[in-house]
Amino acid sequence: MSDTVAAGAAPTDGGKQPRSVRVVLLALMIAMMLAMLDNMIIGTAMPTIVGELGGLEHLSWVVTAYTLATAASTPVWGKIGDMYGRKGSFITSIVIFLIGSALSGMAQDMGQLIAFRAVQGLGAGGLMVGVMAIIGDLIPPRERGKYQGMMAAVMALAMIGGPLVGGTITDNWGWRWAFYINLPLGVIALAAIGVVLHLPKKRSQAGIDYLGVALLTVGITAIVLVTTWGGTEYAWTSTRIMELIALGVASLVGFVFWQTRAAEPVVPLHIFRSRNFTLMSLIGFIVGFVMFGATLFLPLYQQSVQGASATNSGLLLLPMLGAMLVTSMVAGRVTTNTGRYKIFPVAGSALLIVGLYLLSTMDTGTSRLTSGVFMAVVGLGMGCLMQITMLVAQNSVELKDMGVASSTTTLFRTLGSSFGVAVMGALFNHRVQDVMAERAGSLGSKVTEQSAQLDAASLAKLPEAAREAYQHAVSSGTHGAFLLGAVVAVLSLVAAVFVKEVPLKGAGPAKDDTGDGAPAAVTVTEAV
Repeated sequence: MSDTVAAGAAPTDGGKQPRSVRVVLLALMIAMMLAMLDNMIIGTAMPTIVGELGGLEHLSWVVTAYTLATAASTPVWGKIGDMYGRKGSFITSIVIFLIGSALSGMAQDMGQLIAFRAVQGLGAGGLMVGVMAIIGDLIPPRERGKYQGMMAAVMALAMIGGPLVGGTITDNWGWRWAFYINLPLGVIALAAIGVVLHLPKKRSQAGIDYLGVALLTVGITAIVLVTTWGGTEYAWTSTRIMELIALGVASLVGFVFWQTRAAEPVVPLHIFRSRNFTLMSLIGFIVGFVMFGATLFLPLYQQSVQGASATNSGLLLLPMLGAMLVTSMVAGRVTTNTGRYKIFPVAGSALLIVGLYLLSTMDTGTSRLTSGVFMAVVGLGMGCLMQITMLVAQNSVELKDMGVASSTTTLFRTLGSSFGVAVMGALFNHRVQDVMAERAGSLGSKVTEQSAQLDAASLAKLPEAAREAYQHAVSSGTHGAFLLGAVVAVLSLVAAVFVKEVPLKGAGPAKDDTGDGAPAAVTVTEAV
């Protein structure tokens, strides 16, 4: 039996998608889960991994290698999908991710683990882009919000459940299964995609823009290393950081210059002529900036100041992530039913500003209930923004650029998260060290000279006076970090106000004269 689905056309059976499309969507949700869940699981397993493999001094590279490879490969995967076909590139990215997972599980030392995590990251870059681009191919613009809301729900569930799953796997099966668990899930996704999904085959006459890929990779790598190392491994004013900044700026300037001349540019600059696409890229950057900063400092505040257990660290974020999940689903449904969406980036940005300001008011006396309410407000804002940004970005380009639109939006969000963690982290660390020196004198400075973030064991060993000083210091640090987040979120609100609402229609309307319309429909055959 076969189902023929028009990508960009509305469902014909009362809003219900054909069974084959639903199977593909399930496979895409599994792939999204793989990409999101991996870092959450590994974070919990890291102490055990270091205990067995050693190499504590290289611990940060286990995460950094994955992040670098993901960020650098994201735009390349999007372009390959546009040029040579979405299905083949997506399957290849899954296979690379699974190979990296298997090798990581077999690593015998920290150097091998770092290298294999980089392989995993290369595949993960294609997973995120492939999921969003295939949804863009299969689902018409007006229906797309509902399904991208489901993907946001998967992301929220991964962030909540990841630490719990990681702890359970590590305690019962060993840390290697934190990687091996990806294999059966990946095989299921591969089987469903391979059998059910049949997209039109493409073959570009132009070759891959290798110079553009190289320049972009160097630029992104330099940016991520600056935000990762700055203020931790090296001082912000150190020669190494200055060299990386210079290298990054030179590479990206060269990349932009080359993209105007390349036969098949990695990131066609014409997509930024669309006002909506440019604004959504900016909003996506800010969402990444705020979201990952919040998920870093909220558990730290609750553990250090409110005395919460680190064991269930994922549950500490439940008010924020739960609100984000619900709002994402509601936003997707409303967008599907009405075809309108501008209200969500505007309302989401406003909620984000309010929520972050409320978080900045927390102190040593703030109750868990109160902080939970504040987190929920932030979650409501992020839920309005998470997938609407991708939906509007995809709706602002032609079908042939769907992959690069998805990858560019994803890249901006990834870079935003790197900047958010770095800038908010630098502000937090500086404030904590100042308050510790002020309240606890030389003892306070000694306590935080290595790191402004103390684990539960180190905190328990502190004298009572030093522990109270540290709690005040963390409150002060989170105040500064979240206040900065609120200020940055104002830019998101300004950008949202200038979004031009082009109503989403069920059958792929022709592109309007502003370049912000939806792509025309194409036919996709699904064989079951």
